[in-house]
Amino acid sequence: MVVDAPSLSAPLTGTAAGVPFLALPPAAATDVPAPLVVGLHAFEPPRSESALAGAVPMASLPAWRVYLGLPLFGHRLPEGGVAEINQRGERDYLVELFGPVVEEAAAELRRVVDELRSTFPVADVPVGLVGVGAGASAVLLALAENRLPAGAAAVINPIVDPSLLMAARERRTGTPYRWGPQAQQTRSWLDFSARAAEISGTATPLLVVNGGQDEVAPPEHGRAFHDVLTRQSADQGLQQDARHALRHIVVPDLAHAIGPEPGLEPGPLTPAGVLTDRALTEWFHLHLTTSAQVQAPSDS
Repeated sequence: MVVDAPSLSAPLTGTAAGVPFLALPPAAATDVPAPLVVGLHAFEPPRSESALAGAVPMASLPAWRVYLGLPLFGHRLPEGGVAEINQRGERDYLVELFGPVVEEAAAELRRVVDELRSTFPVADVPVGLVGVGAGASAVLLALAENRLPAGAAAVINPIVDPSLLMAARERRTGTPYRWGPQAQQTRSWLDFSARAAEISGTATPLLVVNGGQDEVAPPEHGRAFHDVLTRQSADQGLQQDARHALRHIVVPDLAHAIGPEPGLEPGPLTPAGVLTDRALTEWFHLHLTTSAQVQAPSDS
């Protein structure tokens, strides 16, 4: 673990298990261990850990918020830099770029969280997970494959089916995508509606946030995903109570990109951004901080 910051009262930057991060300390920080929320950014703005921290700071949350850089972004660009990334996207955006980034981001979460726990005063409760776009797909993959215990999760504009992403790319480039065998395999693996039983089986409270102006993953897909999860939960005998909640909301003016271009630094919060940040803050306050407070030692 490498951390660069003058004190724990300000944002900290560093690396954990080789992954760059920006960490925000709990609101009204004390010496008492606090829950941990880990965030994963998108391919579109916000496309860096600092930009994501600016988009969903959750400033009033009494928890550590640690925002991670995605594989192949920022300090982890491959040899050849942005040109190499562009070439991969042109050859096969799903198989060579989107799929590998989502897989590696999900796979490294446990190692990163373990190292963060050894460095920061984190409460001994399951972590919160939040992701936007591709980061949301990584969160859903981590849940589906039970990569680490999660006390709550929130996904913003999730790509619940890669065909949505490729259809949007086709509209943007004017070039039809060729669904070869490997692409079909990647699509099946990252089709989270088809993996709803695995996700709901973890009993992780999950908030799905869709932007009303999202042309890549329109709100009806998020609603359908939520409904499938709800049916699976009922089939598995899980109760919709404070321990296992599923919620879907639509933020009317939110687009697929939830921050301004170029998406590498924090931008001013829009009204839609304020609503999104408030929804996440309330969600994690309900499902993470309450459980941590119950487990905290009493002063009496």
